[in-house]
Amino acid sequence: MIDLRSDTVTKPTPEMRRAMAEAEVGDDVFGEDPTVSELERATAEVLGMEAAMFVPSATMANQLAVRLHTVPGDEVILEAGAHVFNSEAGAAAALSGVMCRTIAGRRGIFTGAEMAAAVRVSDVHHARSRLVCVENTHNVGGGSVWPVDRLAEVAAAAWANGLSLHMDGARLWNAAAASGLPEREFARHCDSVTVCFSKGLGAPVGAALAGPAEFITRGRRFRKQFGGGMRQAGIIAAGALYALRHHRARLAEDHANARILAEGLAAIDGIEMEQPGTLETNIVRFRVPGRDARAFCKALRTRGVAMFPVGPETVRGVTHLMISEADVRAAVRAVREEMGMVASSM
Repeated sequence: MIDLRSDTVTKPTPEMRRAMAEAEVGDDVFGEDPTVSELERATAEVLGMEAAMFVPSATMANQLAVRLHTVPGDEVILEAGAHVFNSEAGAAAALSGVMCRTIAGRRGIFTGAEMAAAVRVSDVHHARSRLVCVENTHNVGGGSVWPVDRLAEVAAAAWANGLSLHMDGARLWNAAAASGLPEREFARHCDSVTVCFSKGLGAPVGAALAGPAEFITRGRRFRKQFGGGMRQAGIIAAGALYALRHHRARLAEDHANARILAEGLAAIDGIEMEQPGTLETNIVRFRVPGRDARAFCKALRTRGVAMFPVGPETVRGVTHLMISEADVRAAVRAVREEMGMVASSM
């Protein structure tokens, strides 16, 4: 099966499995797991942050950031398609008691002026605007990369209004690879950053929240409250550490394969690219007008290709560590055959 549903479907490479099997471990809740500690130090260094905290998932990392930056009754400003708002099971309300106010961006990106316009005036009738979240790369935006100057603009507007800025950088690795800029160039405009080791980098599990040392120290208590205190976590941290050190440089391959996929799909009759000519990283979104996306993906799976329905007529394909150029070209052929069969039956 050529699995293009997500870059989370990867399996550990033999070298990563070896690193995990040989990892030195301890009780991380006691702060005694040396592999977790090394991963946290390495992540903080890559991001140019004072400290980082290893957690099971990017969703937990994001929600820890929300909890740390806000108090119940506050409001978080984010883009309408943001993962924190749409794909984290209402956790901001359930775990932190906060509201969300959305901005209609362009491919997930908005301006400093748009952000400032969403800030509530100081009034007892209103929730208090306290936090801005940006997503980089933006999933629903088709893997769009925040331009650093736009990010700096939003950060300046947030800070001028007394708000903190958190980056959901689950795929920040891809943004760095696509832009040619190191991750710290994006992170320096943020008060806190989430990164994910199982998206793009191919680790089996794990994410991190990075920020000031005092912020991360406070976060360890909330991590425990959220059920994220792990014991001999060095076994999984070793996979993440291997990925951090060895798999970032190869992300350009995924981006090149995504371009091949997008170009091949764009040439098929009946396929509409959601954002033609704007592909930046490893996420390809396209429409199958007049067809149910779920039924289309089910039919495609019988041809040995798995993709993910993300709307009534919209499908997503994501390239990753386990996908080769040959796989991508085979996937294009499978879509062409499926679309041809539909056309011949009409």
